[in-house]
Amino acid sequence: MKILGNIIWLLFGGLATAIEYVVSSLAMMVTIIGIPFGLQSIKLAVLCLWPFGSKVVEKPGKVGCLSTLMNVIWFFVGGVWIWLTHIFFGLLLYITIIGIPFGKQHFKMAGLALTPFGREIVS
Repeated sequence: MKILGNIIWLLFGGLATAIEYVVSSLAMMVTIIGIPFGLQSIKLAVLCLWPFGSKVVEKPGKVGCLSTLMNVIWFFVGGVWIWLTHIFFGLLLYITIIGIPFGKQHFKMAGLALTPFGREIVS
């Protein structure tokens, strides 16, 4: 069932969204300062390609002052807008019964979009 959900997800916007995340990450990686933010954008792209069956977990021992500072910078530079977009689409998909599993995936991505530093994706 997860494979079918991921295929439907890819066909109806997952692939396009993942490409947008990769393009934005390449744009961020042009500068040395943007490299860590570009890597987090790639993390979002990976989750956007195959969200069903994936989990977002905190890295053990990696959540410290630097991760917190980077999450605060991420939030104010653009993370809040990514978060709001995923929340909006998640709520929109929850309106229909068929869209609930897809809305749930958007909420998963919203959590990662809000604080990506110090988290990883596991299958």
